Amino acid sequence: MKNSVKKNYIYNLIYQILVIILPLITAPYISRVLGAENIGIYSYTTSISAYFILFGSLGISLYAQREIAYHQDNKKKNSKTFLEIVILRAITMLISITIFCVTFASRGEYSFFYKILIIELIAQCFDISWFFSGLEEFKKTVLRNLIVKCISVIAIFLLVKTPEDLDLYFWIYVLSAFIGNISLWFYLPKYLVKVKLTDLNIMRHLKPTLALFIPEIAIQVYTILDKTMIGAIWEDKSEVGFYQQSERIIKLLLTIITSLGTVLLPRVASCFAQNKKQEVFEYIRKSFNYVYFLAFPMIFGIIAVANEFVPLFFGPGYDRVVILMSIISPIILFIGMSNVIGKQYLLPTRRQKQYTISVVIGAVVNFIMNSCLIWKYGALGASIGTVIAEFSVTFVQIIFVRKEFNIKETLKLSLNYLISSVIMFIICKLVGIIPVGNLLAIILQVGAGVIVYLLVLLVLKDKFTYEMVKQIKDKVLRLKYSKNV
Repeated sequence: MKNSVKKNYIYNLIYQILVIILPLITAPYISRVLGAENIGIYSYTTSISAYFILFGSLGISLYAQREIAYHQDNKKKNSKTFLEIVILRAITMLISITIFCVTFASRGEYSFFYKILIIELIAQCFDISWFFSGLEEFKKTVLRNLIVKCISVIAIFLLVKTPEDLDLYFWIYVLSAFIGNISLWFYLPKYLVKVKLTDLNIMRHLKPTLALFIPEIAIQVYTILDKTMIGAIWEDKSEVGFYQQSERIIKLLLTIITSLGTVLLPRVASCFAQNKKQEVFEYIRKSFNYVYFLAFPMIFGIIAVANEFVPLFFGPGYDRVVILMSIISPIILFIGMSNVIGKQYLLPTRRQKQYTISVVIGAVVNFIMNSCLIWKYGALGASIGTVIAEFSVTFVQIIFVRKEFNIKETLKLSLNYLISSVIMFIICKLVGIIPVGNLLAIILQVGAGVIVYLLVLLVLKDKFTYEMVKQIKDKVLRLKYSKNV
């Protein structure tokens, strides 16, 4: 029996949060020890290596996850697909690694750090998380990340002591990626059967992966290019550091929303393959509700507590992060919506052409906005460009699905959450006036905000909220009953 969507969502949510939240545990420490300049160097160089990972990986991970999901119960077919994709990815990554070594790693101001990042590229050859995602086996990837990431956090606190330890920070980063990817291979024997090498047809995957490669490039343009452009245009790498820190907080919150998309992609693909269209649309409707329920309070909550949160979390010298976080925050809603339409609907239903068009438009918009704004405004310009780009992606996707979905009704679902979030924001700002320390102020604001938000939704008789409350009550009652028995 397949794992339930709820269980897989919880596993994947833990997995995604671990990837970001454990670095966040170290962020207050690292921001003080290394400083904004070194964080900027780290962000800039890793953004360069990310391009080579992108080109070496093609669109393989997303394609492979979908292909494994289509044949979840066919071990022989999945074994053949697995071997073909692993070999294809190894070949393309080795080509990318060679080019990286000849260019960035062999010369330049940061060549020493690029040499260390070669390990990160090699680690990508062994990344098979897509296989377990396609099988909806998220628990294994969670356990892998939990152990590896915890070890890396401990290593950071033990080894990184001064600004001169930036190279150690790089080593911890690349080795955790390498060890984490290798560890998943030990689970494989249970899921694979022997396949004759003569039966393999590696090249059959090249064309479909290239089709998904275009949107992958486009997505990377407006997730990595901004840091690259800031680093290339601004001599002071602190500007990249400010942008990196603000983006990191936003992406942590965004992970809670987009994790559902990773879980539902294989489930929707499976339903689509079985022609269960009604189930597909039911999943999508619930996803929109879920996005609205979380995105609006997150956006207004960030803006409400930013002034207290930034100096407490990052320390002195990061005041610029306050405005950057506030400006970037709307992407939580836009990316959440595009995740539902694009990754949960268009891709699983084989409409990747429309998905590609939407993200390419977003990339073009982002590049144009960055080119116009970064020169004058630095990280602030990149933040504005990112928001406009993400909005354009969502807008284009809405146009593509307007005939399948009642767009007016879909957007109307957000009204209760918008009203509740505005009221929550006002209460949070009023609570913030209380003359207490930053830590206590944040605790009071968040506590009051959550209570007010949920109470207003209950007053508005929001159906989604009532269903969640009912489910929680039912679980509590079942637990009490089981204990009594």
